[in-house]
Amino acid sequence: MQKQTEMPDDHDDDDAADTKPSPDRYGRVVKTLLPGFAAALLAWSFIEISGAMLDGGTRGVDTALLLWAQQARSAQPWVVSVLRDLSGIGSTVFLTLLTVAAVGYLLLVRRAVTAYLLASSVISGTLAVFSLKAAFGRIRPDAAFAVMIEPGLSFPSGHASLSALVFLSLGALLASTRSKPAERIYILCLAGLMTLLVGLSRVALGVHWGSDVLGGWAFGSAWALVYLLLARRLARHR
Repeated sequence: MQKQTEMPDDHDDDDAADTKPSPDRYGRVVKTLLPGFAAALLAWSFIEISGAMLDGGTRGVDTALLLWAQQARSAQPWVVSVLRDLSGIGSTVFLTLLTVAAVGYLLLVRRAVTAYLLASSVISGTLAVFSLKAAFGRIRPDAAFAVMIEPGLSFPSGHASLSALVFLSLGALLASTRSKPAERIYILCLAGLMTLLVGLSRVALGVHWGSDVLGGWAFGSAWALVYLLLARRLARHR
């Protein structure tokens, strides 16, 4: 009798293929874990910055930045008006109006959960910033360094914290509506640039120490990422 050749089982190949993790699966895992890792890293950065500030480790750099800003303003007086305008972008009034407009639009397009999350994120973030200011109790730079006198405590910078929270949250929401990676990157980079300019203007005007702004950026960005993680989790369940 002729010996029959054993044919390979296609099912075995399929099973073997299923056991091998695909690149797409790795990509999904990275996308899931990366925001959480970034939020944890930013929170750790805020703790490190605040600890260095309390120990006096940032005093030398903070003072050097204020002196440099004072000299730059003296050399180029016209830049003061530009810095005031950039600082105004991160003011409580402007960010509140921007948030109210975004929440209203989200409600209009029937994205109520996202609207409520955005509103609660900004409100709770604002309360957290004021609580941190009261807890650290850091005094603002001396009036001799500043263009204008502003009330309140210094660390973390409210302008830097809330501009990071609002601009990055809105930037992420807008980027999520675009399908092309280039468009998403552009929107997120623009949100980051706005946050950067607001924080730098506060140091350049002499109303905040440099570590105030660094701490504000870290805190606001971490808060925004936590909100985005929560929004993603709720969207997945829905």
